Amino acid sequence: MTLRLVLVDDDVLVRSGLRVILESEPDLTVVGEAGTGREALEVAARTDPDVVLMDVRMPDMDGITATGLLVARDPGRPRVLVLTTFEDDDYLFRSLKAGASGFALKRADPDELVDAIRIVARGSSLVLPDLTRRLIASHVPSRARGAAALPELTGREADVLRLIAGGLSNAEIAAEMFLSRETVKTHVSSVLLKLGARDRTQAVIAAYESGFMTA
Repeated sequence: MTLRLVLVDDDVLVRSGLRVILESEPDLTVVGEAGTGREALEVAARTDPDVVLMDVRMPDMDGITATGLLVARDPGRPRVLVLTTFEDDDYLFRSLKAGASGFALKRADPDELVDAIRIVARGSSLVLPDLTRRLIASHVPSRARGAAALPELTGREADVLRLIAGGLSNAEIAAEMFLSRETVKTHVSSVLLKLGARDRTQAVIAAYESGFMTA
């Protein structure tokens, strides 16, 4: 399956470079570009992408606001992968909280970026799991933990959520719990549904905010 991508960055040269890198992959195609968050909403509505690569700091509307509006428009798609040159934890956490499925630095190797796009599209793992977990754990204040109780999970679903928060993929969870991948996929889907989470990243945020997971 070919993944449809939209590139959002206020730097035309950055977008051009990304297009060259991404369209060299047989399963990726760029269907649109935008230079502001507001343009991103228009282009995404017109092109129906699978993944939007979103810059953070842009004129007219920043990437965090645009991400939130994209997610509110359709809880299923597109997935948003935030791209940034800023290793600013606050910006990154706010992007995840707004609904982004992951993030990557613009200086990442092309192979790492391509892998991140595929991971976000599949939804079977976290992008940069160790960094994502650390970021979420450090940005959910201790006073807020337990404020939003989780819905009741079965024992097995709780185990699956704990492993998701640990950064394990479906295949790794299957090996850890001695289950088939299809069974794990079913449990993951049930956990996301009960949490009202559109993807694994949002499930991990909910796990920390509820106090289910601690730093």
